Amino acid sequence: MAERRVNVGWAEGLHARPASIFVRAATAAGVPVTIAKADGNPVNAASMLAVLGLGAQGGEEIVLASDAEGADAALDRLAKLVAEGLDELPETV
Repeated sequence: MAERRVNVGWAEGLHARPASIFVRAATAAGVPVTIAKADGNPVNAASMLAVLGLGAQGGEEIVLASDAEGADAALDRLAKLVAEGLDELPETV
């Protein structure tokens, strides 16, 4: 299973707008991805309610994972999005 550990770059954490940006990127990734707090249970990264339910705060470590073919590239893009706290989807996602 491919995995990326990254700190949330959005000051407000994965709430509202940042969560929406992340979920759209996870859906566009084309592979199933899970997201979890470092010490928590993984949830579907393409589910807005699941991502909001994590309550991930800015600076907190999260774990992105997938066992699908092509997961490494998708996880790299999602990790960059989360770490940099981008305000909109980059073209590469």
